[in-house]
Amino acid sequence: QVQLVESGGGLVQAGGSLRLSCAASGRTFGSYAMAWFRQAPGKEREFVAAVNWIGSSTYYADSVKGRFTISRDNALYLQMNSLKPEDTAVYYCAASSTLGSGSYLRSPRPYDYWGQGTQVTVSS
Repeated sequence: QVQLVESGGGLVQAGGSLRLSCAASGRTFGSYAMAWFRQAPGKEREFVAAVNWIGSSTYYADSVKGRFTISRDNALYLQMNSLKPEDTAVYYCAASSTLGSGSYLRSPRPYDYWGQGTQVTVSS
């Protein structure tokens, strides 16, 4: 069974940092596009960051650009710095077999696999 499992969430004060991890089991995602999405209470799931299948390009939502960094090796990571209360949400990692890039990766549609999510809470 294919699974993505996120970890690293928690409670942090505004201005602090967290590092999220996403580990895969059941198959390798080395040639998959990977992404982070988040969903705050009462809001729709939104794109945070993505890396294309070959790992040559990364993409960020404007709201996190310059503060968050997505990276991958055998797992997927999201380094989150200068956190703000509006970053509070459940964060999900996702994997897609698409060879597409750019705006296509900002939509949840191409993603075949999703993790269960990890809660990030930023206090003011």
